[in-house]
Amino acid sequence: MTEPTHPTPRDPAELGFETIVYCKDAPRATITLNRPEVLNAFDFRMLRELARACEDASWDDSIRVVVVTGTGRAFCVGADLKSWQADYLGRPGEYWKWFGAFKDAHDRLREIGKPTIARINGICVGGGNELQMACDLAVMVDDAFIRHVGPEHGSVPAGGATQWLPVMVGDRRAREILLLCEQIPAAKAAEWGLINRAVPAAELDGAVDELVESLARKLPQTVRYTKHQLNFWRDLAWHQTVGHARDWLALSMATDEPAEAVRSFLERRG
Repeated sequence: MTEPTHPTPRDPAELGFETIVYCKDAPRATITLNRPEVLNAFDFRMLRELARACEDASWDDSIRVVVVTGTGRAFCVGADLKSWQADYLGRPGEYWKWFGAFKDAHDRLREIGKPTIARINGICVGGGNELQMACDLAVMVDDAFIRHVGPEHGSVPAGGATQWLPVMVGDRRAREILLLCEQIPAAKAAEWGLINRAVPAAELDGAVDELVESLARKLPQTVRYTKHQLNFWRDLAWHQTVGHARDWLALSMATDEPAEAVRSFLERRG
C-alpha cells in the first residue's frame, strides 16, 4: 500500500488487514479484533493494524462514531504471551519496539477525534481492559468479566491500567483490581464506573446502536474538542508515565520473573 500525499481515507478492502476486520458503514466504523483462536490477544501485527484503522477512521468525514469489539467469546485478553515467549523474553530491545506499537495504537484510538464505543462481547483481560478504557463509552455483556493478571504474569499493567483506573474507579478500587487480580463481573464493573452498561447478550447490539445513533447526531467539531478536554486527566497520567513504563518493562524482559511466569502460564495452558 503506497502512502497518500494527503490524509485520504481508504476502502477497508484496500488496507489488507489480517488480524482485524475493519468496516465502514457511515456514520459508523467498526474495528473487530479477529484472532478468536487466542481470544483476540494482540500481537505486533494486530497493534499496527489497529493503529492504521484508527488513523483511517480519523480521516473519514463520513464516520462519526467508531466501535471497537472482538470476534468470538472474548473481547480481548491482552498481549499474546506465546508471542512474548518467542520474540521478547530475554530481548529487551525487541520488547521496547513492541511496546512502541502498543503505545501508538492507544494514542491513535484515544486521539481519533470522534466518539469511540467499546462493544465488550466477552471476557476482557489485561491489555483488553486497557483498550476498552481508551474508548469513550463501553457496553458489556452481563455474563462476562474484567480482570487484570499482570502481577501474576510478570508484567506491570502500566499500559493504561495504572494510569487510568484510579481516575475511573478511584484509588482503592484500582488497587483491588490490579493487586488482587480477581474477576470483576460486568454488573460490578458498571456499578464502579469501569463500563457504562452491562446488558444481556441479546441486547448488546441494540444498546450499541442506541449510543451510535445518539452520538452521530452531535456536532463533530464540538464533540472533538469536548473529547480533548475530557482526556486531560487520562493524558496527563499517560504522558507522565508511559515512556518510563516502556523502558522499565523492556528491561524487565531480561529478568527471571517474567520469563518464569510466562513459561509457567503457557505450560498450564498447553
